[in-house]
Amino acid sequence: MDSRLSARALVELLGLWRTSEPAFDALADGIRLLCLDNRIAPETALPAERELATALGVSRTTVAAAYRALRATGHIVSRQGSGSVTRPLGRTTSARWFDREGIDLQQASPPAWPGLPGVIAETVASATALVSRAGYDILGHAELRAAIADRYALLGIPTSPAQIMVTTGAQQALNLIASTLLRRADRVLIETPSYPHAMETFRRVGARLVGVPVETAHGWDLDRAAQAFARTRPVLAYLMPEFQNPTGRSMTLDERAVFERAAHDAGSFLLVDETTADLDIDGLPRARPLGAADTGTIRVGSLGKSVWGGLRIGWIRAADDVIRRLRAARPTHDLGTPDLEQAVATRIVHRLDEILPQRAALLGAGRDALTGALRRELPEWSVPQVHGGVAIWAGLGAPLSSALVIDAAEHGLHLSAGPRFAVEGGQERHLRIPFTTEPRELERAVEILAGSWQRVTAGTPRTIASSTLAEAVV
Repeated sequence: MDSRLSARALVELLGLWRTSEPAFDALADGIRLLCLDNRIAPETALPAERELATALGVSRTTVAAAYRALRATGHIVSRQGSGSVTRPLGRTTSARWFDREGIDLQQASPPAWPGLPGVIAETVASATALVSRAGYDILGHAELRAAIADRYALLGIPTSPAQIMVTTGAQQALNLIASTLLRRADRVLIETPSYPHAMETFRRVGARLVGVPVETAHGWDLDRAAQAFARTRPVLAYLMPEFQNPTGRSMTLDERAVFERAAHDAGSFLLVDETTADLDIDGLPRARPLGAADTGTIRVGSLGKSVWGGLRIGWIRAADDVIRRLRAARPTHDLGTPDLEQAVATRIVHRLDEILPQRAALLGAGRDALTGALRRELPEWSVPQVHGGVAIWAGLGAPLSSALVIDAAEHGLHLSAGPRFAVEGGQERHLRIPFTTEPRELERAVEILAGSWQRVTAGTPRTIASSTLAEAVV
């Protein structure tokens, strides 16, 4: 059975979709991007033409033309009883649009640390002891929580195991925090651009997002941040102070002080996402952790990017009373983190000082290959020098990010456009390019990008038959 997307939900997903003319073309592009980002799942029934036209405030002719353009490129198909339905990957009439056999840089996930199979084998060898237990744990194994707490203590944040909850990845940690601490219409201060899944998590519980700009060149807009805290009194301030995703920027001590003071005065929780904090490439001294002196700061970490995305282990570090609230709420989400993954993670955490330099070398090779290729092939772009993290937030110099991503997808390169990371629209002048794959593949990706850039800046029409375009604009 097809799932159905309401007109209201599609309008929210589209955001500021009308960035070009004609309107039907802009709408079709907006829906294409949602399909490419997997924000609209395959086999999803789109709203009826009249319903969507009313919700968008456009004519039904505009929506009908957009749907015809999407059928022409194979993104949707007309199905009796369901209307217009998105098509599964790899099964379109225009296969290039959804062909995932190319280079996929939508996910900024490095390959697994090479020593991981050996650690898993060691853990499985002791499986007899593991299977004698329940198989999952709502708070987390005492040994793993102690190992994580010890690492916080080394950073100058005294932590007891009781202040740690182990989760099934960082995303589950964010979901649990949002559903437990937020109510509908609560404000959440968040950087823009920022991590898209965090934005979606907060919106899902009905929170209202308050954006604070951050740029690769100038950092966080401190005046806007101070004003936003004072004006909106957010319940949470979600921040990535180390190697921010997607900009790669890290907060200075002065920037940290402003956020700490403003959050304290507003009575806001600092929710610090540290999933990229260990991904230092150049060995720069690590700054004092954001909110280190505030016992109310909530911290989220994981092994996803430092070890492997398939090792679904994350954690929350928070005050005792917050951990008690999260523990009471967790059974409505899940019953705990599996024992086997926790046993593997315990061994891994004890070896992080060995693992992280290897990670730095891998990410450094990718970063250097990507920045070198971009500066060579696309010299008009602004390519920042980042010192860690997983991606480059490239400046295009023109509002063409969405058009570029659509063209690149036709030629086998899959990326997420700048607006995907924006809180309230915009970011069409930027593109996130992860450097988490091997250097040769990154150089090939830049070659494809350069070709796409040449086409979109020349205004080359998309690959749609002229007869179809003529029909669409009737």
